[in-house]
Formats: sequence, C-alpha cells, structure tokens
Amino acid sequence: MKADHPMNIIARIRNGYKEKFGIPRQSGMVDNVSLVVFEPEYRAPEAVRGLEDFNYIWLIWDFSEAHGRWSPTVRPPVLGGNERMGVFATRSPHRPNPIGLSSVRLLEVREGAEGPVLVVEGADLMDGTPIFDIKPYIPRDCHPDAEEGFSRAGRDRGLAVEIPEEARAKIPAEDLEHIKKLLALDPRPSYHRDPERVYGMTYGGVNVKFKVREGLLTVTEVGPAGPQKD
Repeated sequence: MKADHPMNIIARIRNGYKEKFGIPRQSGMVDNVSLVVFEPEYRAPEAVRGLEDFNYIWLIWDFSEAHGRWSPTVRPPVLGGNERMGVFATRSPHRPNPIGLSSVRLLEVREGAEGPVLVVEGADLMDGTPIFDIKPYIPRDCHPDAEEGFSRAGRDRGLAVEIPEEARAKIPAEDLEHIKKLLALDPRPSYHRDPERVYGMTYGGVNVKFKVREGLLTVTEVGPAGPQKD
C-alpha cells in the first residue's frame, strides 16, 4: 500500500565523507563538522526560530545508498559479521524503509546566501545525504538505564594508527586528526581480516590506503581522491 503522504527532502548534509567506506557507524563517534543545508523551498528563517536554544538535535534521514535491499536478518559489525540478528534489533541500513536517525551536536545556526544553515558536529552521514526532518534533542530523550544488548561487544573496538611522515605530509593539516580518528575506528568490513590486504578510505580531497596487522593500522599511501559520482 502506498503512503498517502510521501516524504519530502528538506535538506542535505554537506561534509568530507564522499563515500560510504570509513564513515563512523554511529553518530557522535568522531567530532567532525558538517553543514545541514536546506533545500530552496525550506530556506525560511522562521522555520528554525528557537532552534539555537538547543545544543543537540535529531536528524531523520534517508539511507539513499541502500534502497531496494532489505533482509529480515543482518550480520552486525560489532559481532564480527559472524552472527545474524533481526534487522529491527540493529541499525543496519538494509531495512524495509531505509530511514536513519542520528543525534548530533548543534554548534551554530548560520544565516547566509543559502538561507539558514545548521553547523553540526558528530554526524555519520555521507556527503549529500537527504534529510527528511530535524527535531530538537531534549534531556528526557536520554535513558541512563537503557540496556545496550549485543552492541556492548563493540564498545572497546579500536586500532592503533601509524602514519609515516611522508604520508602525513600529503594530508591537509586541518584533516589529519579527524582522519586518524576515523582510521582508529577500524573502517574495514567485519569479515575482512587479511593482514596483507590494502584498503582505501576517502575523506575530503584525499584517499588514504592502509593495512592492518595485529591491532595496528599502518597507512601505506596517500593520494588525491578520485572523481565522485553525482
């Protein structure tokens, strides 16, 4: 049955995440800065009146790269990709309705040529991701007694990161610490554990190639990012 009221795209995210590989698996894991830029028909300053009084907001968005693919069970990365869980017990993008929910820190409501723009921190959205709605996050949204279920398995997951000086020099200074944090989160698919395999992660204008062996991620090469698809 078709919905009577289709979802409207009200805004898009703008940041350095040009591809899915390497994006943090949850919001708030890395303090990157992104812009929420409204679509022309929603650039009304009065629509964000009062939002500056909140320091966190919810983004409700579209898993735009996952349409048409859903499964009743998925393999959560925190379980190493070896065990299946029900899709509704996970935050997998492969859902009947590919809708994402992220809590981000609101740094500023900025007025400019594109109308009101939200400057946010900690987003886990790829550059250009459509946003359906924005709501203020309030303290009552937090439940300190919440059970974390099987997600506790990934709490301490992380890698040491080594970037040789030659490679470091090719990374823009303003992006270096952020890229190190992304690499430390271990962007590899959970079922990839070949120490000789070379992976590549793009952020902003650079592509970072690396290997992982025994908990140490070593950057092997840094070059310009390739052309991005529309």
